[in-house]
Amino acid sequence: MQDILFYIFAYLALQFGFLVVANPFSRNPVTSAMFLVLTIASLAGLFVLLHAFFLAAVQVLVYAGAVMVLFLFVIMLLDLRAEERERLRTFEVVAGLISAGAILFIFLATLVHSPPGIQQSPTAEGGTIALGRLLFSHYLLPFEIVSVLLLVAMVGVVLLSKKNLK
Repeated sequence: MQDILFYIFAYLALQFGFLVVANPFSRNPVTSAMFLVLTIASLAGLFVLLHAFFLAAVQVLVYAGAVMVLFLFVIMLLDLRAEERERLRTFEVVAGLISAGAILFIFLATLVHSPPGIQQSPTAEGGTIALGRLLFSHYLLPFEIVSVLLLVAMVGVVLLSKKNLK
């Protein structure tokens, strides 16, 4: 049963993740944000299958709750008109392709340089003490980089939501 649930949650996460980017149902960015909420819920289901209940709860509460509300406020504050959404600028397309290529390169380089074999599992399933120690010791720099990126995003939201005072 656990294998069947894994395939169901994995399929749903991939399907909803695809619909976030390439949404054939609507050109409205709010629809894509709602598909992102469903993707996050599917990933929480995968965390539950891994017996990481704390991560599943954080995934739903923090990402599906707080971060998605922030994204929806940004989308609604920008109030993009339909003609602005449909127009693609060449710089944006080129920058997006370069970013996607860089992420793919980093992913493949990580796969090539990762040691083969079975990774060690944590001593306690879903334990928060081991997770906290690992997060704030081994992964401290990526954790801080993400926090700075979120701060820059919030400042960007404030700047973009201001009306032009000319």
